[in-house]
Amino acid sequence: MEKNSKIFVAGHRGLVGSAILRLLQERGYSNVITRTRTELDLTDQARVNEFFEKEKPEYVFLAAAKVGGIYANNTYPADFIYQNLQVQNNVIHNSYRHGVKKLCFLGSSCIYPKFSPQPMKEEYLLDGKLEPTNEPYAIAKIAGIKMSQSYNRQYGTNNISVMPTNLYGPNDNFDLQNSHVLPALIRKFVEAKENHSPSVTLWGTGKPRREFLYVDDMADACIYLMQNYDSGEIINIGTGEDVTILELAELIRTTVGYHGTLEFDSSQPNGTPRKLLDVSKLRSLGWTAKIDLRSGIRKTIDWYEHHLSSHHVVK
Repeated sequence: MEKNSKIFVAGHRGLVGSAILRLLQERGYSNVITRTRTELDLTDQARVNEFFEKEKPEYVFLAAAKVGGIYANNTYPADFIYQNLQVQNNVIHNSYRHGVKKLCFLGSSCIYPKFSPQPMKEEYLLDGKLEPTNEPYAIAKIAGIKMSQSYNRQYGTNNISVMPTNLYGPNDNFDLQNSHVLPALIRKFVEAKENHSPSVTLWGTGKPRREFLYVDDMADACIYLMQNYDSGEIINIGTGEDVTILELAELIRTTVGYHGTLEFDSSQPNGTPRKLLDVSKLRSLGWTAKIDLRSGIRKTIDWYEHHLSSHHVVK
């Protein structure tokens, strides 16, 4: 990618897309194009075709997707499979049709088998049963990876597929019903501190282990791989380190400065027992994460509190 290459960031208002856009602009890429959902509905085949025909992007970051935590995946399974399949079908196919030089497709670590050996290597994909709570989402994302690889094989396209671990940071979703665990915990502790609540209740037992990557590191890795990786084989993006949900909660509680007690509602689901990525492939290419969990949480809390006072955050 040259500084004046035409780059389309699909999903630029989301967590990952906004970080990729921010980093591209900071690094002097001067020809980045974006569209809001109102301007371009990526589930609409005809409109996506028109957009590619008119704009002719050279590089595409496909960060647009319907995403959410356990509750959202359980409640809206049809939306998760339909919308994600539609978006990726339209963008990947039209990237091929209109001569895109390279496309980066975002998979997810939660599409590995539920009881995958840990840490999870890239070759473990499809080696076992999926986590039932997010199976429709996982099947859509796996289809996107297979589609990217199939177009490479049949048409000689240069599609890469990245597998990020749990991401967090500015522009995350802090809605308690639909968000992932880390932003939900930040919101719970900030509100508990404001309201002087005696305790905060968390879902599950606190024992599952999770790996977390600050979204600016994710954006950095995606841009790095666009420049340095040309294989259709999936590649993990993470830190290679994990913590228990209890340890995460304690870290957030301390950073927020909340002094109440922690309680666990073990009637609620835990999800997968452990999710840690093997990132040796990525490290062998010369990339490692730079922002540790403590600093990343501090930055995210600062962003959330600032945007809360500006009324920009979903409450």
